[in-house]
Order: sequence, then structure tokens, then C-alpha cells
Amino acid sequence: MSWIKSLKNSPLVKLSVIFFISLLLLIPTGMIKDLIWERENTKNTAISEVSNKWGKEQQLIGPIISVPYYKYLKQLDNNNISRTVKVMDYLHFLPEELNVKGNIDPNKRKRGIYEIVVYSSALEVSGSFEKPDFSKFDIAEENIILNKALLSYGIADLHGIEEQVAINWNDRELGFNPGPGERGVFDEGIHLNLDLSDSSESKFDFDFKVQLKGSQKLYFAPVGKNTNIALNSSWTNPSFNGAFLPDSHVVNQQGFEANWTVLNLNRNYPQSWAGSDYRISSSSFGVDLILPVDNYQKTYRSIKYAILFIGLTFLSFFFIEILNKRFIHPIQYILVGLALVIFYTLLLSFSEHISFNYAFISAAVATLGLICMYVRAILKSLPLTLMLGGILGILYTFIFVIIQLQDYALLIGSLGMFLVLALVMYFSRKIDWYNIKMDKE
Repeated sequence: MSWIKSLKNSPLVKLSVIFFISLLLLIPTGMIKDLIWERENTKNTAISEVSNKWGKEQQLIGPIISVPYYKYLKQLDNNNISRTVKVMDYLHFLPEELNVKGNIDPNKRKRGIYEIVVYSSALEVSGSFEKPDFSKFDIAEENIILNKALLSYGIADLHGIEEQVAINWNDRELGFNPGPGERGVFDEGIHLNLDLSDSSESKFDFDFKVQLKGSQKLYFAPVGKNTNIALNSSWTNPSFNGAFLPDSHVVNQQGFEANWTVLNLNRNYPQSWAGSDYRISSSSFGVDLILPVDNYQKTYRSIKYAILFIGLTFLSFFFIEILNKRFIHPIQYILVGLALVIFYTLLLSFSEHISFNYAFISAAVATLGLICMYVRAILKSLPLTLMLGGILGILYTFIFVIIQLQDYALLIGSLGMFLVLALVMYFSRKIDWYNIKMDKE
């Protein structure tokens, strides 16, 4: 039939068919992307289930002194008559000095095929408060309720507390109660009642210990005028994140040590304030205990190059047809394209059980072997098969290098594309596209 002859002889028609097939293969590629997200969500669900029972990501804020006071507000009733209402609010005071020393003991737990990092930490918290100064607030002395002051300590997940927490407060031992006491600064934590009405001390020294379990993250808020945090652990893959990076840290095969020093001038809230004007959790910092490889992110990054991979492979097939007068049927293009797409399914499934690098190599070898055997059968030429296998091997190596060099992915990718275009232009420079016939004379 004439249209079949046109398909075999016309490079333009053949390129149009190849382009259509490439676009068609984006459908299963998109389905695999959805599968990657689904598997990652399944992993996150497994992490959440373990964290809920062991202890979630922990963020520690405080300690903070909160002193209640009465203030008077004017309100309109239903008859639009103004009346004065007496309400209670809190004054908050932060410590002058805050020191935390902690050891983090990491552990790996499994839920199905997924690994989750949990930890137990032993924290020693110490520091001092100055006696609250109310002179900066325009509040009458009789409206300040000194005998109902609170000392509160914010803990993101109370499930992680392993032992009772008692504080040494100016040589007096006081026990904490559950709950934050007042929710103007944080929503979860522990507190105790303080009576400051007959206190003659001008300074309050404190120290206490916290045995705390958590998952993946441990963060602190720099509430001290001078805040010093020192952490150590046997975990060898820490990631220091949050509002502040450590002033010094050491990471080696034995674990890590990190030290932070933060001043009140480094943050965006004062040492004391009235009401709920500040939420200080945004200034927190600390350490993430990360697993060294995130196979889902790397698989997703590799599948971004799927259309490039399919296009270059089909382009190689097309030039084999042009230069060697070997006709390849569109169905054969589709089968080879499906093999290239299934590579990503193999990569995803392998990487859930072995390291990503070995998973990539295994999936690439399997796919390359399948395509080479198929090409050998349809072209019946060992040199052409080896040439195409070499091209695919270079492409897989190129993608593998880009994934490993995340910071230089754009640079390497751009140079690689430039080189590919240069090679295509070089090998096609003598082709007479107006007079070319793809079938044998």
C-alpha cells in the first residue's frame, strides 16, 4: 500500500511517527511517577505509625516564666452600651542564660520493608533567670498576680518523656505537671506553679534533666539571652538544620559533636513581653538524623530524564535506518520504548531492598541486555547491536553521574546535551534530506 511505502521511504513521516510514539510513552512514564509518590507516601505513613508510638520529631522550648495579670477592655453589649471587662493575660520572661548538654542514642526500627530512625536522648538543661522586671509594662502592681506564676517547658511530643522531670530551682526541688499551663507561647509541654509574691531573690538558678525519646529530629529554641547547646551522638549522617547552624561540629565514623551559641540579638523577639505577640518556634534549630540514601527522590530525579532517554534511543535507531538502510517497524520502536520505561519500575522496586547505586546498575544491565538481544534479532547485525548497546550504556552512565552529582546536575546535563547535539550534527552533516530514501535500492 502507498502509505506503507511512504512510511518506509519518507524520513519526515518516520520522524513524525517516532515523535508520536515518544509522546505516547509519556503516559506510562507519568504512571510510574505516581507510583514513586505512592511508595514514598507509604513509607511516610510507616514512619508516622512508628513515630506516634515511640515519639515524634521533638522541639524543645524554654523554660519560660509566665506571670498572670489582669487587664481591662472595653466592649459593646447587645444594646451597644460600652462596658469594661476584666480579663486575665500573661507576661512572659525568658532566661538570661540557657545551657543544654545532650547525648542522642539513635536506633533503626523497621515497619515492613521501611527503615525509620528513632532515638533516645539524655539532656541536661541549666541556666538562670533574673527576677522579673515589671517596670517596663504599664500595669498597676495590684493587677499582677505573683502567687500564680508558671514555669513552663515546651516539648513537642509528650509521649517521648521517659522519666519524671524535676527541677532544681534555687536549691529547691520542684516537680513538673503535664500540660503547658498557658498556651500563649507553645501548645504542648510541662509546667509547675511558682509563687513569686514573697521572693527576695534577685536571680533564679535552675537545672534539670530530661530523658526524651523522639524520631529523626531534635530541635531547640534559643530562648536564653545567651543560649549554648552541645550535642553528641554515634549517628554518622547528621544534617544540621533550622534557623542556626552550629558554630563548630565534627562528623566522623564514630558519630558527631556539635555546638551552637546563639544571642538574643540573633533572634526576632525580646526577653520579655505581654500577651501572645510572639511565637518563638520559628527560631528553633538542631539536628536531623537522616538515612544516607533517599531512593525515592533519586528515582524521581532519574525519571525526569525519561523523555530524553527515549528520544536519544529512538534517534539512534533512526540514524541506523538512515545510514544502514535497515527498516525498523513502529511496533519495534514501541517495544524498545516500553523496555526503557520498565527500567524505572525495576529501579524503584530494586532500590527498596538494596542500595540505590546497586539497584540502578542491576536495572540498567537487565534493560540493556533485553534491548540488545531484541535488536540483535531484528537487525541481525552484531556490529550494529554493539554500537546501539554502547550508546545506551553511555546514556545510562550519563544519567547515573547526573544523579550522583546533585549540585552539578544542571551543568553536567547542559554539557551532555550540547555534546549530543554536536554529535548528531556531525554524523548528519552529509545527509541529503531532500533526496534520501530509507529503503534499499
